[in-house]
Amino acid sequence: MTGKENAQRMEKIVSLCKRRGFIFQSSEIYGGLNGVWDYGPLGTELKNNLKQYWWQVMVRERDDVVGLDGAILTHPAVLKASGHVDTFTDPMVDCRTCKARLRADQLAEKNGVKQCPNCGGKDLTDARPFNLMFQTQMGASADPASIAYLRPETAQSIFVQFKNVLDVSRKKLPFGIAQIGKAFRNEINPRNFTFRSREFEQMELEYFCRPEQGMDLLAYWLKERIRFYEEIGISRKRLHVLDVPEKERAFYSKGTFDIEYEFPFGRQELEGVAYRTDYDLQQHIKASGKPLDYFDEETKERFIPHVVEPSAGVDRTVLALICDAYDEDSAPDEKGKMETRIVMRFHPRMAPIKCAIFPLLRNKEALVAKAREVQALLRPHMNVFYDEGGAIGRRYRRQDEIGTPFGVTIDFETLGEKGEELRDTVTLRDRDSMKQERVAIKDLPQLIPSKIR
Repeated sequence: MTGKENAQRMEKIVSLCKRRGFIFQSSEIYGGLNGVWDYGPLGTELKNNLKQYWWQVMVRERDDVVGLDGAILTHPAVLKASGHVDTFTDPMVDCRTCKARLRADQLAEKNGVKQCPNCGGKDLTDARPFNLMFQTQMGASADPASIAYLRPETAQSIFVQFKNVLDVSRKKLPFGIAQIGKAFRNEINPRNFTFRSREFEQMELEYFCRPEQGMDLLAYWLKERIRFYEEIGISRKRLHVLDVPEKERAFYSKGTFDIEYEFPFGRQELEGVAYRTDYDLQQHIKASGKPLDYFDEETKERFIPHVVEPSAGVDRTVLALICDAYDEDSAPDEKGKMETRIVMRFHPRMAPIKCAIFPLLRNKEALVAKAREVQALLRPHMNVFYDEGGAIGRRYRRQDEIGTPFGVTIDFETLGEKGEELRDTVTLRDRDSMKQERVAIKDLPQLIPSKIR
């Protein structure tokens, strides 16, 4: 696609997200809060499906990973030890012409001179460091002793609680601690819809190991994480792996891979998989004076574990799912005339609604009653949606546009009016092929889940 086509595609995606209830601008009726987003009914379901599947794959299906839910409010000593208080900064400049505040490392150059992307002005202030953390006060008094921070990442609570989790879980190396939670960064220039936001959610694993296992586990987790994205329906051809050069890695990292996705606005990072060595635990040992080591019962050896960290963004992955699913094709309307169909081709396990249920006519009491029976039958097994408004073709299109993979239509054959052999059967429609098959109602609770997995 050309740059213009990609921009148009992104505009359509953003429009659909608001129109169909995936994502809204936060505080929109008051002009909006820049870099902050609210997830609507469908976006909430999509986001929860992603998080639940990540937790299923990363924690519940493994014997070597346990979970943690750390606090958002963080002791300043934690972030001092981790380096965030002193070094978690971006270079910032102001444009004296239009008063825009910008990241210095994202400015375009023209004839060797940096210029403002908003007005094209070249009258810029000198770059200065800007700390990205949100600071707040705890307690009744506003003094330095009451300072706390909204965590800029979920990882530090895992390192700080390493010893407690180790003691209660009785795990042996290698093992991991997983967490899903909110993080906050006061981005100078939030952009690209939800991709770079001030409030976001992370899915993070800290996988602790012996030093000699680090590089092998880095390769292992890279492979596992690529497989995860394929399993949730993201096209492999749009995924790319960047082996981060040594000069661009954190100084304590012995290896880092960025898993990137081709968004309409360019190739951007979805997840980092990094071998962080023992840096974090060592920093907290020095700062707290508390032991965070590991004792190997078999070798009688005591040492500080190293760690490999796969760290993914929930919001970025949701955006990738939406961008990857968006498609347009042609389909016939009720009169057989071809029209453009917008369809979200979510993998069934990610789709916000799994099955829509339609009585053929809303004014036929027997059809409505049977449709409600089907809804009650399927509801314990999946998220379903009942719709009786408008022509059946229009209802199909509405569900295609939000990515519902299956539709069940209750018609006169269901009531036995066209032969007893069809009584209590329905049509099951597939979103992608638009093909329909006749299925017994009693088989639906087993048949549809088998297609979702």
